[in-house]
Amino acid sequence: MAVLGFATTMAVVTGLIHLYLWKRLIRDTTRPGRGRRVGGLVMLALAVLVPATLVGTRSGVTWLAWPGYIWLAVMFYLLVILAVLELPLLPVRIALRRRSRRPAPRPEPRPEPALVGATEPVASSPADPEPARPGVTDPAERTAAIDPSVPPPATPPAGPAPDHDPQRRLLLARGAAIFAGLTAAGLTGYGVRTALAPPRLDRVQIPLAKLPRSMDGFRIATVSDIHLGPLNGRARTERIVAMINQLDADVVAVVGDLVDGTVGELGPAAAPLRDLRSRHGAFFVTGNHEYYSGAEEWIDELGRLGLRVLQNERLEIAARGGVLDLAGVNDVTGASAGPGSGPDYARALGGRDPGRPVVLMAHQPVQAHEAARHGVDLQLSGHTHGGQIVPFNYLVRLQQPVVSGLGTVDGTQVYVTNGAGFWGPPVRVGAPPQVSLVELRSA
Repeated sequence: MAVLGFATTMAVVTGLIHLYLWKRLIRDTTRPGRGRRVGGLVMLALAVLVPATLVGTRSGVTWLAWPGYIWLAVMFYLLVILAVLELPLLPVRIALRRRSRRPAPRPEPRPEPALVGATEPVASSPADPEPARPGVTDPAERTAAIDPSVPPPATPPAGPAPDHDPQRRLLLARGAAIFAGLTAAGLTGYGVRTALAPPRLDRVQIPLAKLPRSMDGFRIATVSDIHLGPLNGRARTERIVAMINQLDADVVAVVGDLVDGTVGELGPAAAPLRDLRSRHGAFFVTGNHEYYSGAEEWIDELGRLGLRVLQNERLEIAARGGVLDLAGVNDVTGASAGPGSGPDYARALGGRDPGRPVVLMAHQPVQAHEAARHGVDLQLSGHTHGGQIVPFNYLVRLQQPVVSGLGTVDGTQVYVTNGAGFWGPPVRVGAPPQVSLVELRSA
């Protein structure tokens, strides 16, 4: 139901977006006729494709994934680029409209020809043709020139100027559409290449005041948001596991959003996780997408693969002559899954030795506000994807206190990894996929 509600909201939003794209890319760039009708039908089909992909891929219709999600990325960039172009193009459009409404200048009146010769009119025979006057060709004007009592023909009133500006407006709209289309396609192509590339390794050193000197250099391999699904399969998991195993980590922390599908659909894709190696084990906390994919089944499956799922609990890691508390809380989305499924900080962090450092695994950075109230020294999170697609990262900042990298929330240090996969479009621009090695240092 959550997915269906999300898809419905997306259908409304994308419908409005496609209406705008139709106006700028189809109506403004074509003349009425068959071409415009065909373009309108194509835009309508693309508008239907987006919600159909979101629902269809969840229902096993995987062939929709590539065209649907690629178009979603192109659509996003077309919207952004065209919206940015509105400001500089607005005065040009206004000027062209004003020019098309400007009345045509009135023609200069022709001077009345002066009579040369006798002061008295000379009668002429009806048989004789009327002599032509130089410069006078219209019969009425010729009559007026000969007989002053006949009024000259009235000058026609000035009308609107011939509208040459529609062609200019058409060229302007086509230029903007071509620029937006090429830029959106280029950014999407670059983003696909980045998203499908091997994750980059981010090494970060974080000082903890309470960390014993003997534990200086304790290493936590951190990964999140792998998002196994129709576009991310077993090969992606194998690549990530191989990368983590080369880090010689003390602990592996998988901080949520591992899957976008059920165990039946994605169990084989997750199976390589059983090969994760570290000195003190691999640990997992739920992300919001686990609750869309059957969290209880996945908790059991990950336990079978050798990962310990920390569900609002804490354990002691004794290493190098010192002790570190490692805790994990459920994602905030779990609260909607039933009693006891949401995060419980008191259960995970209560009753511990305050002299020991504590590292909390929590999927969303926003959970750090509550973690800080319980004296957490460091929180490891994911969820944001680093924004995944610039400039979407600016919208993520409205929801999360830290988008990528190391930050501080209410006195608690928060490290957010970009994630090793992607959600939705297989596109990453400005936020490459990432596996992080967090090295703790004694202050």
